[in-house]
Order: sequence, then structure tokens, then C-alpha cells
Amino acid sequence: MFNDFSQSPLKKNLQRLFFLRSIAIVVQCLTFASVHWALEIPLPWTEMVMVVAFLAILNFATWIRLRQNWPVSSIEFFAQILIDVFALGALLYFSGGPTNPFVSLYLLPLTITAAALPWAYTWVMAVITIGCYSLLLFYYIPLPHDHNAHMSEFNLHVSGMWLAFVLSTMLIAWFVVKMGISIRERDKELSQAREQALRNEQLIALGTLAAGAAHELGTPLSTMAVVSREIQKDYAGNHDLQNSITILRNQITQCKHTLTQLLADAGQARTEYASGQTVDLFLREILDKWKLMRPTVKFTYYCNGANPVPQIINTQPLGQSILNLLNNAADASLDNIEIKSDWDNKELRLEILDFGKGLSEETVQRAGEVFFTSKKGHGLGIGLFLANANIERYGGSVRLTNREEGGACTQVILPLIRLTT
Repeated sequence: MFNDFSQSPLKKNLQRLFFLRSIAIVVQCLTFASVHWALEIPLPWTEMVMVVAFLAILNFATWIRLRQNWPVSSIEFFAQILIDVFALGALLYFSGGPTNPFVSLYLLPLTITAAALPWAYTWVMAVITIGCYSLLLFYYIPLPHDHNAHMSEFNLHVSGMWLAFVLSTMLIAWFVVKMGISIRERDKELSQAREQALRNEQLIALGTLAAGAAHELGTPLSTMAVVSREIQKDYAGNHDLQNSITILRNQITQCKHTLTQLLADAGQARTEYASGQTVDLFLREILDKWKLMRPTVKFTYYCNGANPVPQIINTQPLGQSILNLLNNAADASLDNIEIKSDWDNKELRLEILDFGKGLSEETVQRAGEVFFTSKKGHGLGIGLFLANANIERYGGSVRLTNREEGGACTQVILPLIRLTT
């Protein structure tokens, strides 16, 4: 009757509550018939039938509600269970109160709440069910049986039932809530592990492709270097052309160096081949390299950190990741970029501020996904993904936000190594 696919857990739980209430209504009707005609026990049947009829109307309304596409909130689900609790309390009031053997059914809505809702709802439900049970000790219509001969023992028995219910309620609320929290934490850890495994598979695939591309690009880059050198010799008197060719040759040299380093670092583990370097020198070398790669970029660098200067793990993937983030900022704001670095003995905080158009909502949500790019027509969608993945592998984090004055802010946090003396 209901489609279980693409539904929230709360809506599925409301469906289960609907079926459970339907079963309860049928069982209550059969019980009423048996007690009335077979046992012939006089009870306020009109009031009790009205309570069951109210539950049937509620269940019909729930059936209509489940056919809608509205999301089910925690408050709505809790309200549905709460109505069942009060209906059960009304039925118990008319049929013996705490002496009714079905009084233990109060544990059922408590268990459902503990399993399906956050812990706060569970404790509220525990207080409500204990309160209802406690009120039934004093206010109820007794069953037509004579307990005068054993009144003291019977009262002790009823009090013991109440105490057992209170203890059961507290234990269920405590243990089920703890179990629910543990299950949710486990599911979260499993989800993170699956995401990390998927990311590692993507990194391995990209690394394999990058190594193959580096090997294939080596020959054409060497050819371009030879041809540019010959052109520079042939037009030695043309100063403007000489400057342009010099820039071209520097770019070719940088590309060859990057590819050589890529092949050399392929398959190396982070801890086996990493070396320590002071933070200021590490950032200065990255910025010098970036100036060679993007000579037209205008930026301002602000440095503020503790002394003595701590060390950072220096590997090619980490430096390349920061270069990717700098290139993203340059693509958004070529004429004005601010770079700020600050560190203490534990971590480096690097901020890259551009003055472009800022980040769209889709970019904020999907930033870091492989093959997603906001650079229409000239982006591959792997730069930010690799930057995120590599920085997280080294224990750091990347955060992208929009600035109030316009543009975007890329914040990088990386752990440091204390300088040994």
C-alpha cells in the first residue's frame, strides 16, 4: 500500500505505527467481545468503545496523511505515540487501572520512542508514562471483583507492579537510548569509512592516470623545449619576442619538473618519504613556485607566527594541494589576492582571500567532489578534490566560505611538528 523507497526513516516508522495501531484496534475489539459476551463482566462499555472509535478515526487520518508527500517530523511522530498513551490510559481507567493485567503495555510506546526518536523525547515519554501509571493508582474504576479478604496483600501486589514498571521504564529509557546513540555513531563511522574508501579508490585511479599522462607528456615537452631554444637563437635581436620565449621556456621547464616530481613521488607513503621543513620556508617556496607558474597574478602576503618557527611535513602532494587552492583563487580574481598565514606550536592556519564573484550554493555543497567544477568550459574538477583529499590525509582540513565584502575565503588548517632543539 505504501512505497518504502526514497522515504525518510520517520515516515517509515509512522507506517509501522499505523499497522501496529490497526492490530491493536482489532485485538481490543475481540477482547471487548470476549469479556462482554463470554465472561459477562459489567464495564463502562460505551466509554471504552468511544475510545477505540477515536483510535480508529485517528488511524484513518494517519492513513490519509501517509499518502501525502509531506515529511514526517519528530514532533508529529511523538504526538502520534502520545495520543496512543492517553488512549491506553483512558481504557485502563475504565477497566481496573493498575489491577488490569494490560497496564504493562505502557512499556510499548516508551520502547518505540526510544528506538525511533532522540533521547530527549524518550525521557519525556518516560515521565509521562510513569505519571499516567501513578495517577491510575488513585483514580480508576475498579473491576467487579471482591478483594476485601486479601486487601493488604492485594495493595502490596499492585504497589509492586507499579515499582517494577518504574524500574523497567528507567532501564529501557537508559539502555535503549544508549544503544540508539551507539548504533547511530556506528552508522556514521561506517558511512565515513565508506566515503574514505571511495575517495582512496578515486585517488588511486587518478594517480594511475596522472602517472601515465606524465610519462606520455615528457616527449612533447622536451620537443617544445628544443624548438623554443631554436626560436630564441633565430630571433636573438627581437627583445620583445625574447622575453616572451623566456617566459615560455620557464613554463616548459616548470611543467617538466612537475612531471618528473610526480613520477618520483608516485606510490610513496606519507611517513616514509616525508621530511620536516620550517613553516615560513615551506610557504615561501610554494609562493615562489606559484609566481613562476602564474606570473600575471597580483597578490599580497601577510605572515604572522610564533617563534621559534615550527616545522611542517613537507611533501610534494601537500605543496601541490596548496598550489591548486592558490590557482583556484587566481582563476576567480587575477588582479587582487590576499594570502594570510598564522601559526602556533600546533597548527598552521592559511587563508586565501579572492575578490571574485564568490561561491554559488551548489559550489558550497559540492566543493571537493571529484569531477565537479564551477569553471565552465576549462575545468576538470579534480584540483579541489585532490587538495581536499591530500590535506585531509595529512590531518588537516579545507573550508570554503563566502566573504561579506565579496569574493571567497579558502581556509586551510594543517598540523605542525614542534621544532626540536
